[in-house]
Amino acid sequence: MHHDDEPVFKRSKWGTNRYYYNPRNPVGLALIVITVLVVGTLLILMANRAGPFEPPPAPAPWNPAPVTTGPPGH
Repeated sequence: MHHDDEPVFKRSKWGTNRYYYNPRNPVGLALIVITVLVVGTLLILMANRAGPFEPPPAPAPWNPAPVTTGPPGH
């Protein structure tokens, strides 16, 4: 099971200039697993609105300054 001679990226066979991770290479397989874990974690955080996707805290209610009548300093 010596697959180190396989390339990490392979050209797509669909006639496009796209590349994909090669699961027959250990580095390519590791990249596939890492990508799935990161995307899954980000989707869970988005669904729960947690972490960097947490909404900002609600602003404090507006409380105007008291109105004073008369000259300043009294």
